[in-house]
Amino acid sequence: MFTLDPPHRMRTSRLGIPVAVTATLITGVLAAVSPAAAAPRAADCTVHSDGRLYCGNNPDAKLYSEPNYASPVSGMMHATYSWFTCWQHGQVHPRHNDIWYWTKGDVGQNGYTGWGFMPAYDVRTTADPAPGLPQCAVN
Repeated sequence: MFTLDPPHRMRTSRLGIPVAVTATLITGVLAAVSPAAAAPRAADCTVHSDGRLYCGNNPDAKLYSEPNYASPVSGMMHATYSWFTCWQHGQVHPRHNDIWYWTKGDVGQNGYTGWGFMPAYDVRTTADPAPGLPQCAVN
C-alpha cells in the first residue's frame, strides 16, 4: 500500500504560478506531475497586451548590466517563466545570435537591483528578437 505525505509548501514564481513538482497516486501507480502541467502558461512565449514578452527561461539564469558577458552580473533569475520588456543587440552568445532581453531578476547581485540583460540563449523563444517586443532604447 502506498502512502503519500501531505502536500508540502508550494513555491510560486514571481508571476504567482506554482512551480513545485507534486506527486499523485493514480490507480496504484505513483505519477509525477511536471511543472509544465502545474503551470500551463509556461508553454506560452508571446508578447501580451501589457507589451511584455512572457516566456520560459533557463533556471538560475544570470542577468548582466550590459548585453555582454564581460559586464557585471546584476541579478539572478531563479524563476523559469518570466517577463521581458525589450531586447537589444549585444555580444554573440551560444545560441549564435546577439539578442539580449531586458528584465528584472528575482535577486539583485553585486549592488544592483536585479534589472539586467539575459542572453537569448537562456530564453525559450522560437525567434530572436521575439516578434512584437520592442527594441530597448539605447542611451
